[in-house]
Amino acid sequence: MSAETPILSFVLSNYKNFNARATRDALVAYWKHLESGGKMFWAVAGAMSSAQLGITLAPAIRAGLIHGISCTGANIEESLFRLVAHTHYKDFPDYRYFTKADDTKILEDRMRRVTDTSIPEDEAFRAVEKIVVPMWENASKNGERRFWHEYFYELVKAVPASIQEGKPEDCWLLAAADHKLPIVVPGYEDSTFGNIFASYVARGECSASIAKSGIEYMADFYGRYETLAGGPDDAGCGFFQIGGGIAGDFPICVVPSLKYDMEKPAKPWAYFCQISDSTTSYGSYSGATPNEKITWDKLTETTPMFVIESDATIIVPLMLQALLEAKAHPEAAKALLAPYL
Repeated sequence: MSAETPILSFVLSNYKNFNARATRDALVAYWKHLESGGKMFWAVAGAMSSAQLGITLAPAIRAGLIHGISCTGANIEESLFRLVAHTHYKDFPDYRYFTKADDTKILEDRMRRVTDTSIPEDEAFRAVEKIVVPMWENASKNGERRFWHEYFYELVKAVPASIQEGKPEDCWLLAAADHKLPIVVPGYEDSTFGNIFASYVARGECSASIAKSGIEYMADFYGRYETLAGGPDDAGCGFFQIGGGIAGDFPICVVPSLKYDMEKPAKPWAYFCQISDSTTSYGSYSGATPNEKITWDKLTETTPMFVIESDATIIVPLMLQALLEAKAHPEAAKALLAPYL
């Protein structure tokens, strides 16, 4: 095993079949795409921020391994929650054996359970609310309009060090803000702060118009995708998807929309990988095999496609750490990867 690239060499040496092989092949193709000058766009669903994916996602952003993100409103805010309230989170490794009374007790303790961990309401929701509401009120007063993530970019940088309980280097939102990463947050209304914002709008204390809509996100994303994909001779932009739902469905549609709705030439996605445990049944889009996307003109028959039917909290840190090693030690990685390229 290489001392410089232990995780990369471990994956290449041991991951031979089934989901392990899919993980290895997706990793190799990801690196090949980047080495050819391509970009990679991520779609992040699930509760990845609560699961502390930022530990590897943040350094991957800083290392230039990720060039844009689509995420749920929950994931963008929960990255911030981990920064401000990390030590107040409580874990529940025995959650499978909980009764309804056990979960009622968690509610009474002002915790919000997310599988085996929980978000503290006062130290997370209410602490952040004190900072973001004045931003919304000022925007309403001044007639300003921003995308949802732009408020969070300002917000994460406004959090004083005195209330940061998590490590800033593990906060992917902070890394994204520092690098001005293109982000779309479709359906952000379905999140804690989407709900909180709605309550201020309903009471007449903030204007709904200060938050740009999902339609405006897509209209803006046309140009951002074209920039990421590059010209005819460029390697294009890949699509790396965690889970399903709107975080993935929204951005991947930009290619056919450019082509058919905008009537412009559009490069197809140059790589596709999805990590999900969804199955193909009854029209499930999240569980659909990648080649179904060929019929929607999102991918082509020559697009490298991978499906890893596993837990993203296991697979993603492994892949990102291997890619970080390859980025830090390109010559060692080149020697290891040569048989697979």
